[in-house]
Amino acid sequence: MSILPDFTSIKDLKYGEDSVFDAWLLHFMTANHLESIIDPVKNASPEQLRFMVALDDNQVFAPCSDWQFNRLVTPGLESDLLDVYIFVWRSLVKLVKNHVSDRYQRRLILNLCRHKFRQALDSSIMIPLRLLKNMITIFLSRSGLDDPYRNRKELLFSRGKAFVESDFFRQSMESCPYPALDCESLAEMRFELDMIELERIFRLSSLPDQWSQALFGEDYKIFSQMYSRDKVDFTPVRNVFHGTEGGLKILFIPDETGGLMADLLMIKSLLRQGHSVILALKEGFWFDSPTFWDRESNLLLAEALKDALFISEERISKNDLLSSLRENPFVVISDGTRERLNLIRCSVTFARAWKESDLIIAKGWGNRRRLIGNSNLFTRDIICFYRNLEGEFKLEFKAKSSKVNKFTEAGISAKANEIIAEMQQARSERKAVMFYSAIVGSIPGQVDTAIKVLNTFVGHLRDRLADTYIINPAEHFEEGMDADDLMFMWEKVQRSGFITIWRFQTYADIEKSFELMGERVPPVWAGKDATYSTGCTKEMHIAQDVQKRHRELQIIGPGSDKFLRRREYGVGRFSDVVIEP
Repeated sequence: MSILPDFTSIKDLKYGEDSVFDAWLLHFMTANHLESIIDPVKNASPEQLRFMVALDDNQVFAPCSDWQFNRLVTPGLESDLLDVYIFVWRSLVKLVKNHVSDRYQRRLILNLCRHKFRQALDSSIMIPLRLLKNMITIFLSRSGLDDPYRNRKELLFSRGKAFVESDFFRQSMESCPYPALDCESLAEMRFELDMIELERIFRLSSLPDQWSQALFGEDYKIFSQMYSRDKVDFTPVRNVFHGTEGGLKILFIPDETGGLMADLLMIKSLLRQGHSVILALKEGFWFDSPTFWDRESNLLLAEALKDALFISEERISKNDLLSSLRENPFVVISDGTRERLNLIRCSVTFARAWKESDLIIAKGWGNRRRLIGNSNLFTRDIICFYRNLEGEFKLEFKAKSSKVNKFTEAGISAKANEIIAEMQQARSERKAVMFYSAIVGSIPGQVDTAIKVLNTFVGHLRDRLADTYIINPAEHFEEGMDADDLMFMWEKVQRSGFITIWRFQTYADIEKSFELMGERVPPVWAGKDATYSTGCTKEMHIAQDVQKRHRELQIIGPGSDKFLRRREYGVGRFSDVVIEP
């Protein structure tokens, strides 16, 4: 008898309702090496995952389609799931036989992987492509190869480039629309032309993936019917791009190398329209998928990407990412993985790129399975385009969750500017401007108490200090803002140059707050001060930097040499990753 409750999709499942079911879910996650508690370095924390997936409390997410998850949780091995496992095994065998010439190593790799494969079949709980990724890791480590498809991808890209430069492509892109456009203004006509151009590139860029497996020749005429025969509803794309003043931030997830040159033309079109684009490539070998490092060996690709800004940092901050996009509207990052799109395994940089984007454009059937075929809702609108096995062009749109409230860079900057304006007004009235840095989220489970302590003490200071404008961070918190958003906002405020006194919370402040509240200091608060807070530690470094430019700034509270105990925020969290040893 199945231990699982009745469900129709992954999003229906939650932790905490049945201990037996929860144990099975944890078994599933650990078997696939996806549990963040066990391996927090490689797997996204729940907070980081919520950058991308709109999850309720305790809601389950698995990086696979609903169909596959249903098969994996069903006792026994269904024939269609077995077919997927067999496909995975054949892919591995072909890879090993084609790229390992040494007989001993070839037999060792195949036999070791055969043990892994049989173990997976016996349990039938492992996501097939996770199994393939693990076996490829064995292959790469034993063979000494880092990318066995390097030459193949160079050939695919060169043929994709020839395709883009062909008469067929040029005629398909440049022919005048028929019938003639019916519009009432130049702006309307410009938008219509942009949408026509995008739709044509959507269709054309998916064609090379049809020949990449067989490495067809250069007779592109055979694709002319495939280009235009399939009718799709382009309305969602038009709606997303219509009236986007200031441009969108777009995260583009490509498919295979053969179509990458056409993808770059799409990106060029988006840049011309005033949008910013983040191109996410693979970190390492995953068959025909382009990787972040391919440009080092592929001169044609390097030339095509010469105007892009490459970010190799795996854990980039929100500030640095947005600064990079302001510097260059075309940025290339790695998704941090060597497998089909897996949001649990993606890098912090990819998660932040997703969070800061307004739209996700994902290409290919594989990405479609992970994003459209998964019933979970996501935090950003998703456009997915691909061709099915019959070569039919498909375009699907998945709207972001209605529960998601995106704090844009402009919106957060506006809030910061409001506070800066108040500070400037206070300075013009010859008032002192004090910023009070205090513990808010660094003691897990104590956020409400921390805010109460903070508000109480700031109220006490306002009663005692004349002609002093005191900034209390707790008064400017909005539901839905995470640590990234808050630190981005406060750093703009703190670097404005209008702060004259920067006070950091002491233990005496905390004791006074509890005294004013008529309470005793709880054990969890004993001995705490600003040095215990990750945010305050970051703010002390900012304060010292600001003081170099504004010598009149007074910094009071615990000594700066004491702010050495904390590391970074957990991604998206108000509490810390870990205490420094």
